[in-house]
Amino acid sequence: MINLLKKSSTLAAAALALGFAVMPMSSAEARYYRNGYLAAGVLGGAVLGGALLAPRVYGRPAPVYVEEEPACRRIRERVWDDYRGRWVMVRRTVCD
Repeated sequence: MINLLKKSSTLAAAALALGFAVMPMSSAEARYYRNGYLAAGVLGGAVLGGALLAPRVYGRPAPVYVEEEPACRRIRERVWDDYRGRWVMVRRTVCD
């Protein structure tokens, strides 16, 4: 928990410093609507901080979902064949 707090406060300070670094320093610039640099710096720092604070999932295998196969078996059956006119033995697959 302390590590996360240290990391997030460091990233917040870096984002704020980035925002102030790209912000124009003169007050004359405010007349020409160039204050977007601060917003861009803060937004960029927030995106970068969010990417760095994202939880790591390396090394954790993906879940495997296995559907159970039905229990099937082969049986031999004696059936009447109209074409041949006699009883024949056939193999069939029966699934429960």
